[in-house]
Amino acid sequence: MRKQYHFRQTERGLLSWDVDRLIALTKGFPRFQIPLSAIRELDEPFWFGLGNPPTCRAVAEHARLIEAADLKFPIILSSAGRVMDGMHRVGKAALLGRLAIEAVRFHDDPDPDFVGVHPDDLTYDEAPNHVPYVQPADCNKSRDDNFISKPNQRRGFVDPGSLIWL
Repeated sequence: MRKQYHFRQTERGLLSWDVDRLIALTKGFPRFQIPLSAIRELDEPFWFGLGNPPTCRAVAEHARLIEAADLKFPIILSSAGRVMDGMHRVGKAALLGRLAIEAVRFHDDPDPDFVGVHPDDLTYDEAPNHVPYVQPADCNKSRDDNFISKPNQRRGFVDPGSLIWL
């Protein structure tokens, strides 16, 4: 599985979280059902930004990833209730006509792994089954609610919802 990140644009610049770390941090969190109507990203261009237009090819790739998404894994929400991981699962739940989806939520958001680093400058090597985490030196908290997502190098997309939970 290719390395994945969650991105949020703020006045401080682009904040990036390693999705493997988000999963590890939330592993013991209580799960709950959140109504799909409470997930604002369903009505936002969540996967498109940073110069990535919603082309027909990109939409088709997301459709493929939505179809492959596994609903047995909870989505991850920020303390503000914004999706940090699992939008393809949210899309699948919506297509299946479900009214809610399982989620975990941060009480306090973790520090971002990177601040002001363009997605093209991050590493996207294949993720190992177990990823050790080393805290970067320059991490600060932010609670901005603007979210964007990162396409992979071939201008397709990797499903944050398809990660293997350990």
